[in-house]
Formats: sequence, structure tokens, C-alpha cells
Amino acid sequence: MRIIEAVDITYTYPDGTEALRGINFHAEKGEMIALLGPNGAGKSTLFLHFNGILRPTSGKVVVDGEEIDYSKSGLSRVRQKVGIVFQNPDDQLFAPRVAEDVAFGPLNMGLPEDEVERRVRESLERVGMAGYEDRPPHHLSGGEKKRVAIACILAMEPEIMVLDEPTSGLDPRGASQILRLLHELNDAGMTIIISTHDVDMTPLYADRVYVISNGEIISEGTPHSVFSDIETVRGADLRLPRIAHLIEILQKEDDIQFGDYPLTIGEARRKLRERLR
Repeated sequence: MRIIEAVDITYTYPDGTEALRGINFHAEKGEMIALLGPNGAGKSTLFLHFNGILRPTSGKVVVDGEEIDYSKSGLSRVRQKVGIVFQNPDDQLFAPRVAEDVAFGPLNMGLPEDEVERRVRESLERVGMAGYEDRPPHHLSGGEKKRVAIACILAMEPEIMVLDEPTSGLDPRGASQILRLLHELNDAGMTIIISTHDVDMTPLYADRVYVISNGEIISEGTPHSVFSDIETVRGADLRLPRIAHLIEILQKEDDIQFGDYPLTIGEARRKLRERLR
């Protein structure tokens, strides 16, 4: 079942800049999808269409079988289903206390106080931030701010979570913690869509990958099918994952053949063991 779909989306900014050109994109319920592309490719612009922050110049966005209604009540409904976590958590956190930031969405939904309190408590527990309710957000680390921003969306109990560069600016441990959290949310049934330019991270989590370049989707498929088209990947100002690049060099320069390029350390280890045997 397609839980979200963009159909022939184009978008032109008021200054005349054409940011999206005929975008077609969909996510099945429960999928974890990567939107892969370099800076300026149109990833963030596309994401802002998914819950009606931007309205397409042409084309349509369909959420859970219904085209987005851009009335006030229609936008309120779609934003309860589709939550967006911005690249910079400071764009999302504004209250003097963590608990107030997380409560903001549920309060705007008109929920009773006890339900808001439950959602705040459970959302912070899920992201590992229980006990931080009274902390000022601006005193938190980058990784902690990302977790609180995710908790703000979780408190809305959406069906789809869209994250713009969720690991940018984090150290390796912080990035791993965020990815582990997203895996847990996905395992619990939430549809996750992540924009990134991190080709090494993408094969670790994505069921499917879309490659976007200059406002157009130029490739779509499993991580292996996408990265096997090396010319397209490099033509989009991206590169192969480091592991795949190493195997490419071994095959081309040292005539050590492995077949398909592995994309993760685990895949490379299996292929190396087979080759050594």
C-alpha cells in the first residue's frame, strides 16, 4: 500500500528558480527510504511538500490515499500523519524547556492535559531523553537536540516520519544512535523517509533509494541496483560507498574479482572469506 506519493511534482520559487522538475516518488507503508543527492539537489524542497509546507506549482501529493487539502483543517490533518524533522534542530526547538517543545504539537491538536503528558513522557522515553524534561534545549548537545526534535514529532503519533539529513553535524557515535533509533521506529511499523548525501550510511538502513539531481529523480531501486549504476551515481556528484570503491579498485587495478560490489562491511567480509577460500 502506497502511504505517500508525489505525482509529477514541479516547484518554482517566487524568484523563478525551478527547484523540482516532474518528480515522481512513493513510499509503501512500513518502508525505510533514502532520498540521496548532493547539496542543492532539491531534497529539502521535496520534503517540504510532503506535509503541505510547500504547495507544488503543478502535480500533486497523495497521503494515505487522499490528495493533500491545503485548507487550514486539511493541513492540520496531514501534519498529524506526516511529521518532518528538520536538518537543524534549532529550527524546531524554541521553548524554554524540553517538555514544552515536545508538548507543543499535541496541545495544538486540542488533546486533554493527561494525554499530552502521556505523549511527552513516552516520546522522550523512546528517544532516550527521559529525565531531560526541564532542561533548556539550547543547553543540549547536537545529538540530544536531534533526539528531542524527533520526540516532538513522535508526540504527534504520525504514520510517516520524514527526516532531513538526520545525522549531519553529529559525531560517529551520535549518528549511530540516531540510526538505531530510526530502525527501532521502523521495526515498530512507522514509515521512515530520510534525505542524505551520505552514501556510506544509505546501504545500512534503506529498503529503497531514490537519487535526486538538479531537481529530478534520476535513479530508483534497491541500494544494490542503484549503486551498481556507477556512471549515474558519479554523474549526480556522488560516489560509491567506500567499501564498494575499494572492491572496484581491487577488480580493476589488481584483477581480483568479486562479482557485485559489496556495500557494507558485512557484505565485504563475506565476499573476502569466499575469495580466500
